[in-house]
Amino acid sequence: MVTVADTGIGIPAEQYDQLFTRFFRASTARAAGIKGTGLGLAITRAIVEAHAGAITAAPREGGGTVFTVRLPADPLAPQ
Repeated sequence: MVTVADTGIGIPAEQYDQLFTRFFRASTARAAGIKGTGLGLAITRAIVEAHAGAITAAPREGGGTVFTVRLPADPLAPQ
């Protein structure tokens, strides 16, 4: 498991379910003028899932977001 946390502007709670959707950009990023295409997290999820893993995102206490990637020790082993 790998966990990465940032102290950025955060993501509104109601938008977390869309976060890994292609071309989705959080309203806070758009409002702040942060450039991007909304592809980075969708590509990340595709790579993680191709390795039989999972990625999640959650609000970080004090602001920002926590991303967690879980990869199996043996991706060929039955889950």
